[in-house]
Amino acid sequence: MKFSQYLRQAMGKALQQVDPSSLRVRLTVGVAAVSAVGLGGVAFWTSWKMQQILVATHKQTVEYIADRFPTDVEIYSDMMSLESGVPRAIANLTNVNTLLWVRHPDGRVGARSLRLSAGAEATPLLSLPQKPFPPQVQLLNGRYWVLCATPLQVEGENLGMLYVAQDITNDQVMFFSLVRTLGFASLLAIAGMTIAIAIYIQRSLQPLQRMSQLTENISAEDLGEARIHLDNPPSEVRELVQTFDKMLVRLFEAWEQQRQFVSNVSHELRTPLTIVSGYLQSTLRRGDNLREPQREALEIAASEAERTIHLLKDLLDLARADSGHRHFQLEPVVLNDLVEEVASMARQYSDRVINVASTIPTLSSVSQIITAKADAHRLKQVLLNLIDNAVKYSHPDHPVTLNLKEQGEWAMIQVCDQGTGIPLPQQTRIFERFYRVDETRARSTGGTGLGLSIVKTLVEGMGGTVSVRSQLGEGSTFTVTLPNAESK
Repeated sequence: MKFSQYLRQAMGKALQQVDPSSLRVRLTVGVAAVSAVGLGGVAFWTSWKMQQILVATHKQTVEYIADRFPTDVEIYSDMMSLESGVPRAIANLTNVNTLLWVRHPDGRVGARSLRLSAGAEATPLLSLPQKPFPPQVQLLNGRYWVLCATPLQVEGENLGMLYVAQDITNDQVMFFSLVRTLGFASLLAIAGMTIAIAIYIQRSLQPLQRMSQLTENISAEDLGEARIHLDNPPSEVRELVQTFDKMLVRLFEAWEQQRQFVSNVSHELRTPLTIVSGYLQSTLRRGDNLREPQREALEIAASEAERTIHLLKDLLDLARADSGHRHFQLEPVVLNDLVEEVASMARQYSDRVINVASTIPTLSSVSQIITAKADAHRLKQVLLNLIDNAVKYSHPDHPVTLNLKEQGEWAMIQVCDQGTGIPLPQQTRIFERFYRVDETRARSTGGTGLGLSIVKTLVEGMGGTVSVRSQLGEGSTFTVTLPNAESK
């Protein structure tokens, strides 16, 4: 009982892991189905042919007896009367499995085999219709018989109808047993072939699975060095690998061109835009004779110039990070003081309430100091970006809260707001470059769609991670996780 339960559980787990849409399952089912149809067809044809041969042999025997009987009667009639010759011929041709009897023209059953005088098979056999019929197989009273009926004429005299019956029950039972054995053997063969086919297909698809594993972790930074190496793959897979490697080279070249273009354009535009912004700000400060429409136009131009400068600065930061020119000075940083410092800086430039959770200790509580391996300057930039994001997307009356805690080998800094929140389908995309949850509002608040992308790049450069948890109408919590100073 325990073994059967274990077997059912194992089969259930195996079926749960099977993907019906996978190439492996499709090929296995297809090849196994074709093999099953072919093997089943051969087994069926073999069984049918054996049955035909078996029945044909018995029919020929019955026909031979029916044809021989009048001759035997004539031979015995030369030595005795015709009435005495018929029983002698019947007795001569009767054996364990073969029975004969004669029905006179008036319907009476005359001479017959001894077994037909008594026995369970006598009634159904003697009740056969009084008309000729060719040899055929019939099931009578649970036994199989080959029967035939033919007119009996001896020396020109009509003696009635001759019946010949041969019992083939034993042969039929053996045949059915053989068919069952053949069917069971076919099922075992099909099951074995299916398992063998599944294993063979799995091994044949291993190069593709290996290729999928190798390409799964390829990122934009790895395109220049990423290559796929397989041991003795099939020629088709080898061609696919070569094509894929060429595609990686083309992607790397295109990525490098795009990165270089962004870096060059950002660098070339930043200086003239800074000059333009400076002139606009100077004009506004000294433009006492400007009319209101002129001042409003200049203020809009100055605001857009400043936003474009910030955009170019963000693009330059990302271009440096992508090219590997941004270096991090990782060292133990006391997060307690750094969070307090960042909160103080944010209060000054945002004029908002920035709370630090009361659970964060100060230097006076040495035993509760939390340190992390980080670049203090980059970490300040990360937290200021997250606070700026929280300020932009929350109501002015709602505070922004910073939490600091430690879990195992990780230090965690949380930036919490009570803003509009982020829809769940968009939470996985907000760290993408230029992605904005609300295009209209992002434009009005000066967002470029690069702030969170820069945050993600800086945090990952320091060996950490950044994540978000948000609910519509309740706010968002961004969590920065960094390895603590004691971790290896």
